[in-house]
Amino acid sequence: MSETETAAVEQLIAAPETILRIDDNDVLERIIKLGSDAEGIEIITLQAPEGVVGVPKAVPVARHHGASPKLAGVKEFFDAYRIGPERRKGTAAVTTLQSFVALVTRHMNADSVIFANTSWPNPKLTAVIDYHQADGGARFCNHKIDYSFPITPEFKAWMDYNGKPIGQGDFAAFLEDRVADLAAPYDAERADYERLLNTKFALPNEIVELSRGLQVTVAANVKNAHTLQNGEVEIVWTEEHRDQTGAKIIVPGLFMIAVPAFIDGDPIRLPARLRYRVKEGKITWSYHLYKWDFWLRERVKEDLDTAAKETSLPAFEGKPEEA
Repeated sequence: MSETETAAVEQLIAAPETILRIDDNDVLERIIKLGSDAEGIEIITLQAPEGVVGVPKAVPVARHHGASPKLAGVKEFFDAYRIGPERRKGTAAVTTLQSFVALVTRHMNADSVIFANTSWPNPKLTAVIDYHQADGGARFCNHKIDYSFPITPEFKAWMDYNGKPIGQGDFAAFLEDRVADLAAPYDAERADYERLLNTKFALPNEIVELSRGLQVTVAANVKNAHTLQNGEVEIVWTEEHRDQTGAKIIVPGLFMIAVPAFIDGDPIRLPARLRYRVKEGKITWSYHLYKWDFWLRERVKEDLDTAAKETSLPAFEGKPEEA
């Protein structure tokens, strides 16, 4: 600092109210800069080192002058006045396949993908909108859309009792309550399953007749039960049970249900095997949905294929990386 500048600064410190008269404009500007350098903040730019991936090439930094100089990021100053988020993130949850397709289509980009968990008990489609780039570039994977395949009351009712022993009265009432879910087998289904399971399919009206016949004998003891050559079961009660038409009740070994597993989804067709157990003259019943998990998985895979086709996005069975 020159003698003139030093004298001017000393005069300002000693008598700040004094109006300096300095003819040299350059001296005045340098005095102002000295004051700024002493306590001010200067915005500088830091260049990123070569080879660092996933960061900007340069960032602005505030350099604080004064007794304890330091560097600080300027982002925090702007965040307080933010009028929008930095990026899209979070997980949206939709309740129908149609909504999933529509929302994915609204937000997707060239790197978006769809994952699917196709197994019970938590089948789900997940679209990762900001998925990693195909050329190797990493992205945040923070913006997702989930479709968790909400189960219908009809399918839940059949799953609740699947494979469980049921008393005769409760079983008869259950069959009557679920009569709308019964279906006639297709010719191909009848041929395949009757041969495979060595038993006979019942039509819906035969299941209804069975439920009514079982209600009649709910308090009677079983005398004997045996399997017929066609796979059906003939059960005789001690009271020489007869149904309302006067004939002995023949219990079919197999019947078909057709219910939508997921809300607003297409029905799945499931064969159900009828079984019984006699103990001390009383009989308990159970039904077993044949390969229900396989057909449920097929339904989920079909919906995955539909979503992939309608969005033109790649689809994978599995789950994405944890963000």
